[in-house]
Amino acid sequence: MAFFILFCVLATLYIPALAAESAWNGHTTPGSDTPSPFLPYYVPPGAKGYDSISPFVHYFGQWTESYSNSYVGHSVQETDDDTASLSFTALCTGIEWFGNCRRCHAIADVYVDGQLYQTVDTWCDSDETRKQQRLFWIFDLPPQKHNIKIFKRSGPSQQCPISIDALVVTLADHLAPGPVLPRSVDPDEVWTLKQMGTTGVNAMQLTIISPSHAAIFDKVEHNPLDIDGHPAWGALYNLDTHAVKPLSMKSNSFCAGWLFPVERHLGHTGAADFGDVNGLQSIRIFEPCSSESVDGCDIDENPDRIRMASPRWYNTVMRLSDGSAMIVGGSKKGGWMNNATVNNPTIEYFPPKSIHGSNGMPIPLPVPEGYPQLQPIPHCFLSSDGTIFMAANNDAMIYDWTANTERRLPPIPNGVRVTYPMAGSAVLLPLSPANNYQPQVLICGGSALSDTIPGYQISSQDPASAQCSRMTLTEEGIAAGWEVDQMPEPRTMPDMVLLPTGQVVVVNGAKSGISGYGNVVGQVGQSNADNPAFTPVLYTPDAPLGQRFSSQGMPTSQIPRLYHSVATMTPNGSVMIAGGNPNLDRSETMYGTEYRVEWLSPPYMTKARPQILDGPKQIQFGETAEFTIRLPPGPMNLSSDIQVVLMDFGFVTHAVHANSRLVYLEAAPSDAGTRLTITGPPSSKIYPPGPGWLFFVVAGVPSQARHVMIGDGRGPEVNEAASNNVLENTKPDQYEESEKSKSETDDGE
Repeated sequence: MAFFILFCVLATLYIPALAAESAWNGHTTPGSDTPSPFLPYYVPPGAKGYDSISPFVHYFGQWTESYSNSYVGHSVQETDDDTASLSFTALCTGIEWFGNCRRCHAIADVYVDGQLYQTVDTWCDSDETRKQQRLFWIFDLPPQKHNIKIFKRSGPSQQCPISIDALVVTLADHLAPGPVLPRSVDPDEVWTLKQMGTTGVNAMQLTIISPSHAAIFDKVEHNPLDIDGHPAWGALYNLDTHAVKPLSMKSNSFCAGWLFPVERHLGHTGAADFGDVNGLQSIRIFEPCSSESVDGCDIDENPDRIRMASPRWYNTVMRLSDGSAMIVGGSKKGGWMNNATVNNPTIEYFPPKSIHGSNGMPIPLPVPEGYPQLQPIPHCFLSSDGTIFMAANNDAMIYDWTANTERRLPPIPNGVRVTYPMAGSAVLLPLSPANNYQPQVLICGGSALSDTIPGYQISSQDPASAQCSRMTLTEEGIAAGWEVDQMPEPRTMPDMVLLPTGQVVVVNGAKSGISGYGNVVGQVGQSNADNPAFTPVLYTPDAPLGQRFSSQGMPTSQIPRLYHSVATMTPNGSVMIAGGNPNLDRSETMYGTEYRVEWLSPPYMTKARPQILDGPKQIQFGETAEFTIRLPPGPMNLSSDIQVVLMDFGFVTHAVHANSRLVYLEAAPSDAGTRLTITGPPSSKIYPPGPGWLFFVVAGVPSQARHVMIGDGRGPEVNEAASNNVLENTKPDQYEESEKSKSETDDGE
């Protein structure tokens, strides 16, 4: 069941870029307009660095001090003494060790509070010494005094040294303890929330790639996870062991969109030096990888062969009924508010299509005069008739991509805006054969602030919206307009996650302010938002209006999840919650960079659950497939209590859950309680071809998910002429920027 992830990227990098088009959301950082080393050593706000000669670092055995301007504080301590060690104690929640690595290396044991925490190999693939490298980190310690001890290991292979350049401790006074659990609640209604694992890179973007792993991506910043001598901004997260593996990214994926198309083989790419690529037109390929070890799993990127025709920051990418990707909207360059100078109101396809005379090039959306253009990261869903629902700002439309026509829908009620930076969240509610797969969309949260107001007139205390707007996308439903409901509390930047029960859980976000950082009045740290929403909310679509929201049995987190936070359904049925970083770079002050992962578990997680024992891994459209099911002990009945749920967990960033989808499949028992025959989706408009997750839900209790391929697994049609036309009429933006910078330098500007 091979597949890849397509990353369509939209950001510039922490390297050659013009100040007016900075990667950092309108800010230019020192050195960002010229190439410079991007080393792991960094002391973020809220942390404290200790040089190797600090009196608080205690050495034992033989150590030698060396000097160089390239060391932290111009000095480093090294030892090849097999009895050498050091000890350091601080009041903190995290500790990092920085030193040298090279091929001549040694191994050290790291003890935290008297317990062996990790054995560190200081080897790296370099004949030259790499300096200021992060050799060890831990970030989830309780806020109290902690001791770290580092012992050089002895042995014949340990004749090379280990080094101590600096230690950095995370003070993080703002960090709070774990969740507050509900009291006096029916045990069958109690949800649980636990913190377990750290992501290593901030989880700005999140998706589940296999039964064992999630992929996480961030902008270029000083994350604790390192790769190839610099901080990583991509990682694979093990859902079972909570281990993280860095990914080698070649361009900045700040605010990117991506999806799971069906299988295609695009070959491998050439190497790119770190710091050369800005990424505004990048397409990244994650090669097929279902290995639990994720060995060999990495990103391929070659803008000379594969790229978008147009730069797109903050676009949405969605899978169409033919298995191809539609890349929607976005911004031509960095910015905060949408306007005519940055707006990119076009679409393009991958693989490129020769459609509507485009020959692979961007197609302007047929938007009427005076109708607001697409905002960054529009909410888009494939409807059950193959058309596309789009919502941006406070407007909505249905786009027929095969005819290149649009149908304007009533605006979102009460002037509420639902896309970045007034970000709400949206879901396509479950599609069911019981009502002929009538599509319904639900959009919650956002802000009633106008997008024409300048930042100096907006406050982090401006209230968010509690409004939810729901519409059935049929003739009758559109005529009836939006049905308005209210969440228990307002939220901007929420995440709405479909559950296999057909319900929706709302997590994350803030009660005031808007998305972004460094733009408004009354920033908290750098955050444009304040007053985090800590308690999840459950939405039941078929409950009566006014009774659909509940926080009954919900725990309350104490981890703020504001800008750049995410949440997704996982194969075992729990909700993974991660991220949060409304800052230019990593920060440990109020609303700092959040690496801790939380797991929200619905009540069904503690119940006896049905099991999928066997069945095919590929399901064809409209055809039947047999599965063997084991029911838990009790009164469950396979014939009357079973629901078969096919889900796409989607890709989440900036409160947009692209391609998130739940489809009920028809099912019938084959014999007494063990075999079940299901029928695949009736067409690729109901569920586009590609990977999915199959749950069997019995009496409201779902099994763990089975990973399946829907359709024949073959990729979409490739139009070589259109693909070649894109390459002939565009060039990689990173080279354009480099050449422009070089030209300006040569001209003395």
